[in-house]
Amino acid sequence: MTLASRRFADTHSEPRARLSLDGTWDFHLEGQTPTRIAVPAPWQAHFPDLRAAAGVATYSRAFTVPQEWLSRQVIVHFGAVNYFAEVSVNGRALGSHEGGYLPFEFAIPADLLAGEIRLDVKVTLPSADARAFPDFPFDEIPHGKQSWYGMLGGIWQSVWLECRHEAHIAHQAIRADLSTGGVTIDVELAAAFTGALRVTLVDRNGAVAASAELGLEEEAQASVVLKVADVEAWSLDDPALYRAVVELSRGDVVIDAAEQNFGFRTFEAKDGKFFLNGQPFYMRGALDQDYYPEGIYTPPSLEFLEDQARKSKELGLNLLRCHIKVPDPRYYDVADRFGLLVWSEIPNIQTFTEKSAKRLLDTMEGILRRDGNHPSIVIWTIINEDWGTRLVESADQRSWLENAYHWLKKKDPMRLVVDNSACIPNFHVVSDIDDYHYYASVPEMAREWTDWVSAFAKRPDWSYSPNGDAKRRGDEPLVVSEFGVWGLPHPDKLKQDGKEPFWFINGLEWDSDGATYPHGVEQRFRTYQFDKVFASFGSFIEDAQWHQFAALKFEIEEMRRHASIQGYVITELTDLHWEANGLMDMQRNPRAYHNRFHEINTDVVIVPRMQRYAVWAGDTGNVELEISTGGKALPAAELSWSIDGAIAGRMAIPAQNATSVHHLPALPLSFATDMAGRQVSIQFTITAGGREVARNSLEVSVYRRRSKPTLSVSSAEPEIARYLTVLGYEVVEAGKADVRVASTLGQADIDAMEHGAHCVSLADVAPLPFANLRNDQPNWNYPTGGDRGQPMPQMRVTERNGTIWKGNWVTGFSWVKRSGIFERLPGGPLTDLSFVGVNPNRVITGFRPIHFDGLVHAGTMVGWIHKPCATIAERQVGAGRIVATTFGLMREAAGIDPVAATLLDCIIETAAG
Repeated sequence: MTLASRRFADTHSEPRARLSLDGTWDFHLEGQTPTRIAVPAPWQAHFPDLRAAAGVATYSRAFTVPQEWLSRQVIVHFGAVNYFAEVSVNGRALGSHEGGYLPFEFAIPADLLAGEIRLDVKVTLPSADARAFPDFPFDEIPHGKQSWYGMLGGIWQSVWLECRHEAHIAHQAIRADLSTGGVTIDVELAAAFTGALRVTLVDRNGAVAASAELGLEEEAQASVVLKVADVEAWSLDDPALYRAVVELSRGDVVIDAAEQNFGFRTFEAKDGKFFLNGQPFYMRGALDQDYYPEGIYTPPSLEFLEDQARKSKELGLNLLRCHIKVPDPRYYDVADRFGLLVWSEIPNIQTFTEKSAKRLLDTMEGILRRDGNHPSIVIWTIINEDWGTRLVESADQRSWLENAYHWLKKKDPMRLVVDNSACIPNFHVVSDIDDYHYYASVPEMAREWTDWVSAFAKRPDWSYSPNGDAKRRGDEPLVVSEFGVWGLPHPDKLKQDGKEPFWFINGLEWDSDGATYPHGVEQRFRTYQFDKVFASFGSFIEDAQWHQFAALKFEIEEMRRHASIQGYVITELTDLHWEANGLMDMQRNPRAYHNRFHEINTDVVIVPRMQRYAVWAGDTGNVELEISTGGKALPAAELSWSIDGAIAGRMAIPAQNATSVHHLPALPLSFATDMAGRQVSIQFTITAGGREVARNSLEVSVYRRRSKPTLSVSSAEPEIARYLTVLGYEVVEAGKADVRVASTLGQADIDAMEHGAHCVSLADVAPLPFANLRNDQPNWNYPTGGDRGQPMPQMRVTERNGTIWKGNWVTGFSWVKRSGIFERLPGGPLTDLSFVGVNPNRVITGFRPIHFDGLVHAGTMVGWIHKPCATIAERQVGAGRIVATTFGLMREAAGIDPVAATLLDCIIETAAG
């Protein structure tokens, strides 16, 4: 076939010409039926039956070369092919290339250029079977998240033909010095050349900023030094780009030309801080795994990448951590133009061998060659979380990593290098950044998060090797480089032509007790009667997204309280298939909180804190306030606050330096009796010079004051009896009590319920030797297994720690049904920070889906509505009733925490019936 093309002109403006070979190709994966395929995209993106297919495939297409090209060199260029490519034209081999992420090209012999040309590309995507693929088994090649989300094979970046002179410009490496305006360009030619080499630097307005010309005499390399006056720095707010135009000419004829964008900027780490262009910089990043809805690895368009960058800036992000993948080159072009920093990483291997270690560094060298001129790229990572290495056990691999760090610093001294972006139990050996990963659900793990952040802010020993080989300077900036929580997308926004995306049936293979399986999420919502807890499935999804916002808000605020922590990277920018912790979904649809996220993800942040986020109506609560400035200094300003929109006060705040934390006096706030039974919003605003600088808010649950209980209770446990007495309950003998309260149950309690007793079990801290509510084990021969195998009252109790219910990666959504007696609890249905003091450490199981309608009053679910369980539940036992809870209702003195006291009242009343 003949491709439409622009006519080649041997003129100053057109020394090269290109023809795209993107489009439809013939495709044949060995063992499968030949078919047609669209290029670029991995074959897994096109064929459902090949989603998990490795093997050898052949891509073919025909084309003709324009007549006017025949006197020139013609090459075929591939942006990236995964993994091993063998290229031939009309049956003649042109060459091969190993590596799935970087460009390569081959010249087509002149004697093959006339007439129709058949281009064949044989692509090998290896599996992990080293016997089938001994030269490059999957575990020994850089592959990134393909081990999580599926292997990806084939031509996944663009292919084109290019016509040019044989002695063309092969590469230009640009070094721009912001302090002097000096620019050094190292030019590499494909062949020795005699003639003139001219370099012109063009500013963003199209004006010539500098130019120079050299005479070459059979030379293939040259360095050109230029000087730009009145340099415009590349920055986040004003990403000024220059263009270097390199031309080769003989006489008046330009025979080749190549252009490259670059910018003047510096990025440094010193004294525990970051500096961009000499100014303090606070990192507000998001992990970006660079996957796409249809093309998987391949972005759909430049416009799609631009929209993603625009939304990233709207969210307040100033950096994307492109995670263990080498992106399409347009990714960096967009970051350059939009003013987004990028932290890039080498795709990981699985098994460390001499060959796989070499592949890692070869890939990094190729990245530097392709992407080294982008001003947006400021950090490189060699290893992520010890994947592919064994740093904890292997001194040799720690030594290799140290050498790799120094090798890369020598190759690229203008960027920062992270040796191993660490998480427990691994660590750094030598690094420019002291970064660490930690995940915690909030509110369930709020206190654990606070304690961890406080420990990390003190620069702990555990972030570096304990083996005597760490090269810690002590002034590396501290960064929490992975953290985050889930917020589910609405499935309807992900559907195409009414169908779920292909990955909805994935996730079961992940070690998550099925919590990462999306398919059927809406059906599970109805099956477990959650439509009786939430107004609708859509409202649950919206609540889940606001729950994510509240959790991220709390976690970011905790980090901002510590001036030693100089940034963070949220996991993640977008959902990736079943991993639903994105700030956007897979289609880049914004979360419900999109327009508010910048309030907490910005330079100047107001951090409000309370000892507890629930108060009794009529009481006063103290709000601790801190101002964290991030990368921008704060002039003298005014802080004002309002409650539910009504101005409540103002105070002057002094000027503050960048990257500082300023503690303000505690703010006493009164919560009037007419606020009872609802959540109130306290809004904080900082203004300076008539301009709003920062805003934030605090949600406080205001509880109606308790009336004296009318129910009588009993407890054989002195601590519980005293607690109930302080709460105003009449504590009487068991036989006279409306409700009996105990931590665990024995056979006598079961017998009493059989005859009509009503009981409450506070199953929070008492030892549970039989993993249920019982403190005894009946001597019976009843069949074990299933709910029937549980002694009365047939409730299992499980510690959350060490289970999927812990919530330290896949988020749990904890809820209290706010109806009936429990309607007096403000907020909800999802729990919030007001529940921090009572968060359950255990969960109750043993309930069928139908029981979630009437018998389960509070509980939690994990991920895509999986593993539902109870935290408040009831059962009939004979003529009586048991209500059990794992909420921690006695952790503080009685009546101090409104949540604990009110929950206990509700539970006792529920038991009384």
